Amino acid sequence: MSPKKKTIVTIILIILPIIFFFGTICIGRYYVSLKDVCLCLWQGVTGYSSGLSTETIAVVLQIRLPRAFLGAMVGAALAASGAAFQGLFRNPLVSSGILGVSSGAGFGAALAIVLFNNIFLTPVFAFVFGVIAVILSYFAGRIDNTSPTITLVLGGTIIQSIFAALISLLKYVADSATELPAITFWLMGSLASTKTSDVLLAFVPMVIGMMGLLLMRYRLNVLSMGDREAKTLGIHVNANKAFIIISATLATAGAVCVSGVVGWIGLIIPHVARMLVGNDNKWVVPASMSVGACFVILCDTICRTLTGGEIPLGIITALIGGPFFIYLLKKTKGRNW
Repeated sequence: MSPKKKTIVTIILIILPIIFFFGTICIGRYYVSLKDVCLCLWQGVTGYSSGLSTETIAVVLQIRLPRAFLGAMVGAALAASGAAFQGLFRNPLVSSGILGVSSGAGFGAALAIVLFNNIFLTPVFAFVFGVIAVILSYFAGRIDNTSPTITLVLGGTIIQSIFAALISLLKYVADSATELPAITFWLMGSLASTKTSDVLLAFVPMVIGMMGLLLMRYRLNVLSMGDREAKTLGIHVNANKAFIIISATLATAGAVCVSGVVGWIGLIIPHVARMLVGNDNKWVVPASMSVGACFVILCDTICRTLTGGEIPLGIITALIGGPFFIYLLKKTKGRNW
């Protein structure tokens, strides 16, 4: 890609999430103009009265702003983690949940709902068990103090299956009137109940994880060549793998603990990024963050505006992601695979 094209693509990838962010705040059954959105944000920052109604201020600052911000963060975190794992494992079908973080977080959330039925403990349990699942996958895939790529994937598949079975067990014993619907809705993914506290809870691990992936995106190019080649070039393979896995786990667990299980983002968005910027991971990771943020904001806007009720986010991402993945396959003819 020529320097001029890189500059243009970079500018577009910076501007697009901003457009989507302000666009989703404006759109809804209660329409708010862009001017009023800016006035509300100015009042929220400075404290000076904007002259707008309390309903408009509440809709913008308390409902749509946290939801749009969290949606952008979730999309960026899941997409960046997916791009990192696809490069690390050299597998185009790998997603951000390959090491069991999504199934582990699902089990943690279901366990909190069954034991405590407390909405404040649910994201905490989801985050903790998401991290535990990845740790178990990492040790399950270690052989002779090394972590071959294929055994890590196999270890993640095993841990996913175990936690999926545990989720089914909790759904079986859950109260069918209250707990079972809550578990089912959480597993489908949603940003409907987003609160400022959710943003604060997930912000730190997602930012730390994404910053770690951005720092390591140069090493991904070397690690994607294979362990032997990376060692020849002086790369400490296990240490770099561990750092990337930890960063991706923090980003993914932080996203999943507040949004539920949202599929396809970590799988398809990195491929879209590669179509835009090529296969160089130092460009793919930040491009995936930008496109992922736009994608989740778009899907969440559809979720809350398409019908009179709230559609779970995971349903929309799957309905859009599945056909689009087929389009990518036909468009690229497998060249990036």
